[in-house]
Amino acid sequence: MKLKREFANGFLIFIAIGGYFLLMEVLGLSDIFYLRILNLFIVLYGINRTITGNIKNGVAGYLPNLISAFVTGMIGAILGIIALLIYIPYKGGTAYLEKLSEGFLFGGGTVSTPQYCIGLLFESSAATMIIAFCMMQYYKSKIIKTD
Repeated sequence: MKLKREFANGFLIFIAIGGYFLLMEVLGLSDIFYLRILNLFIVLYGINRTITGNIKNGVAGYLPNLISAFVTGMIGAILGIIALLIYIPYKGGTAYLEKLSEGFLFGGGTVSTPQYCIGLLFESSAATMIIAFCMMQYYKSKIIKTD
């Protein structure tokens, strides 16, 4: 399996989510939890690009496209988490992390940067898996070969 499309769309997800969150930070909206959820649409867009590109190039089969979709989302998530590991100390370290973790789905209380990023990895893995499965159900009828 060539991963060129997955890396390109995963990188697109990373850039778009990074830009979205930086824009929210500049506008002072980063503490609004519901606006953070909108990043799912960015992931949906990137995964959709991968699946439609695969279909156009004749990649048939549910499982290959599902794996491709999941890899795309995880590349974007892992790049985003690496960038966040760099960004947190730049923005003030623990003080910024406490402000950031108030709306976080996992945990509570005081967390370290690695704990926060591992929790974010679990959260993004689950979201990516759900989006990949939903997109594959949508495209199931468009895939010629069944596994």
